[in-house]
Amino acid sequence: MAIRKVIFTFTLNLTFFLILMIGIQNSSTKRKVNFLINQTVSLPISFIVGISFISGSLVGSILKANSND
Repeated sequence: MAIRKVIFTFTLNLTFFLILMIGIQNSSTKRKVNFLINQTVSLPISFIVGISFISGSLVGSILKANSND
């Protein structure tokens, strides 16, 4: 049963990612993400926020699927 949840989660988040890629085509505001060692290239703000949402959704769903129900 947990494998079905993981497959559903990956499918849903892949769909979110594809919609995100379509949605940021006309985004002109760009920023760099500062890490401890260096920075990323200039990325659209909507991409940064969208990827944060998708990665949080994936991690939360996988942790919930791995816990005892």
